[in-house]
Amino acid sequence: MDLLECQWCHSQNPSDARSCDHCGAPLDTATPVSDSGWREAPRLRDMAKFQFSNSTCQVEGDLCPVAEINLSPGDGVIFEHRTMLWKDDSVPVGAYPIGGGLKRSLAGMPFVVTQAGGPGRIAFSRDAAGEIVTLVLHPSMEVDAREHSFLAASHSVRYSFERIKGLANILHGGSGMYLDRFVTEGEPGIVLLHGYGNVLERTLGAGEKILVEPGGYLYKDSSVAMQAVQLNVRTGVLRQAIYLAEMTGPGRVGVQSMYHHHATG
Repeated sequence: MDLLECQWCHSQNPSDARSCDHCGAPLDTATPVSDSGWREAPRLRDMAKFQFSNSTCQVEGDLCPVAEINLSPGDGVIFEHRTMLWKDDSVPVGAYPIGGGLKRSLAGMPFVVTQAGGPGRIAFSRDAAGEIVTLVLHPSMEVDAREHSFLAASHSVRYSFERIKGLANILHGGSGMYLDRFVTEGEPGIVLLHGYGNVLERTLGAGEKILVEPGGYLYKDSSVAMQAVQLNVRTGVLRQAIYLAEMTGPGRVGVQSMYHHHATG
C-alpha cells in the first residue's frame, strides 16, 4: 500500500488519509513557507483526531482549542495541573515526581506536575487564544519548550526542566528563564504545547544563527544552542539596550506571534 508522509512530523500515513494519524496535521493541503524559511504550524481542523500508543487525542475548537484525550488502560499523560479542563471521575491523577519544586514555585512555575492514567477521558486547554502544536518525538529525541506553554505529554516522554540564568536580563529582571525538557528513549511519544497567537517554525542549518525576541520563543530542538545577546541602539547621547535570544543551529526553532513576559521572581 502506498504511504503518505506528513510534512509536519514525517510520520507515514495511508495514501487516502486527510489528516495525520500521529499529529493531526492536514495532509491534503500544502504547508505555507515564507521567503525567509518560516513555515506555519499546521492549523488543526476542528475535531481532528490522532493516536499515540493505544490512546487517541481529539482537538476541539480553533480560538481557544481543547485537547481531549481518551486514555486506554496502561497509557497515561503528564501535564501542568492548571491546564486540565475536565476529566472523567474514574481517571486517577497524582503527582509526577520532579525535583526543585520550591524553586519552581518561587519562579512562578507550577509547583506540581501531574500525571493521569487510563482508562478514561481527560481534556486540557489554556485560557488564551492560540494554537495547539503537536510535536511527535521519535525514539531518542529531545525538545526544549518555554515555560508556561506545556499542555500535556504522553507517558513515554520523560519530563524535566532547566533554569537558564543567562536570560535573566532578557526577562526584565528575576531569576532567569525556565525550559521544560522532554526526552524519549526507546519509545516514541507526543508533546502538546500551546502557542499564543500563531506558531511558526524554522529549521536552522549547522552554525546558522537567528535572534529571537525572548517572549516569542516557544520551542527548540536540543541541538539548537541558545544564549542571551544585548544590542545597544544609540539615539544621540542616550543608549537603549535590546535583549534578544541568539539561536544557533542545527535544528528546529518554534516561535509564537503573541506573547507576554511571565514574572520570574
